[in-house]
Amino acid sequence: MKKNNMIAIMLLAGGVFFSSCNNNKAGFGSGSVSLKNAKDSASYALGIMQGKRFKDNGADTLFNLEVLQSAMLSALKGDSVKMSDMQMQMMINSYIEKEQNKKFEANAKAGEKFLADNKAKSGVKTTASGLQYEVIKEGTGVKPVATDTVEVHYTGTLTNGKKFDSSYDHGKAAKFPLNGVIPAWTEGLQLMTEGSKYKLFVPSSLGYGMQPPPGSGIEPNSVLVFEVELLKVYKGKK
Repeated sequence: MKKNNMIAIMLLAGGVFFSSCNNNKAGFGSGSVSLKNAKDSASYALGIMQGKRFKDNGADTLFNLEVLQSAMLSALKGDSVKMSDMQMQMMINSYIEKEQNKKFEANAKAGEKFLADNKAKSGVKTTASGLQYEVIKEGTGVKPVATDTVEVHYTGTLTNGKKFDSSYDHGKAAKFPLNGVIPAWTEGLQLMTEGSKYKLFVPSSLGYGMQPPPGSGIEPNSVLVFEVELLKVYKGKK
């Protein structure tokens, strides 16, 4: 694990400690500590911010928070510890890697099952690559080739329906070279004509695989679902 990742984990751990301690006291807001001065307010803000980061990264379920809090208190008081610095770093790295691998394997199996079930649904077609698609509306314009630029509106969701991106939310259509996106889009949009609207069911291998965009909310090995409307084809790269 890189050094900056270790620092992030420690910051997140600190956040959950402060946030959890505050939430165990009565007084302010949702029932946490009362704030008497600027130092208290800044401390509260830092604790909540880091606690939210911890939760957003799923680390609140990755670690035992009671043990984590107890260990942090021991360190703050200068108590003796059960591991050396090297042992602690090795333990964290090994544990996180093992848990991530479990999660990634589970994602892959869940994706395989989703695609197998989806393939049997009426109206769903499957290409040789494994890309699945459903025609929502068929247009009458030209078809793009891989070297063209296209303009589209789209909404991307996970298989559970949770949205992770949408051109509608950005307030404008997306425009890009067709050979500069994930393989599923390069292939899928070449099946469409201008004015068409398709739903693409994207295997991990044709999407982001093990390297989804940071902060996207997409986990490695995830199957993705895109509803795509092809608005315009620009011949060649423009």
